[in-house]
Amino acid sequence: MASEDGEVALPAPSRDGEVAVERALAARRSLREFAREPLPLAATSQLLWAAQGITDREGHRTAPSAGALYPLEVYLVAGAVSGIRPGVYHYDPRRHRLLLTKEGDARTGVARAALDQDWVGEAPAVVVLAGVYQRTARKYRRRAPRYVHMEAGHAAQNVYLQAVALGLGTTIVGAFRDEELARVLGLPERTEPLALLPVGKPP
Repeated sequence: MASEDGEVALPAPSRDGEVAVERALAARRSLREFAREPLPLAATSQLLWAAQGITDREGHRTAPSAGALYPLEVYLVAGAVSGIRPGVYHYDPRRHRLLLTKEGDARTGVARAALDQDWVGEAPAVVVLAGVYQRTARKYRRRAPRYVHMEAGHAAQNVYLQAVALGLGTTIVGAFRDEELARVLGLPERTEPLALLPVGKPP
C-alpha cells in the first residue's frame, strides 16, 4: 500500500520468467479490450521494471539509451491496481518505487486527450512514456529527438513482451493532444509525453 506521502515500494522484479522471449515475440499482439479485473501490483512492478528498470550496479537499464543519458520518465496512471489508490504515479527506477504525483483516477482524462479513444480509459492502468529531450541534446544536439524516440520504442517493446509473459496485453498509443495530456498527467515543465501503453488482462 502507499504510505501517507504517496510512496509505494514495489515488489522486487523477477529476472527469471517462464516464457521464452521467442514465445513472447510470436504471441505479441496489440490489445484494445480488457477484462474488468485489477492489475496485480506484482505485475505492475514487472512492467515498470521492463520499461526502465535498473539492471546492474552501474545503473544501466532494461532499454538501451544513447550515451546512457536516460531521457525517459515513466508514469503510471493507476485506476484499478491492487494495493494502491487511484492516481498518477512517477516511477523511480533507482529505488524501484512509485511516487504519487496526482491523486484521483485520471484514466478518463487520458482517454479524452488521446483523441477520445474510450478504450484507453477502460484498461486498469496506463503506462506513460515521457521524455526530457534536453538530457540527450546536451551531447547529441539536433539528433536528440531521434535518439529519444528510438529509446521510447525500445521501452515500449519491452512492455509489450513483458505483458505477454505475464498473460496481459497492451497497445502503444501515439495519437493524443500533447499539451492536454501533459496537463491531465501534471507533467513537469520540459517533460513531454511520447507514448501511452494501456495494459490489462485480455477479456
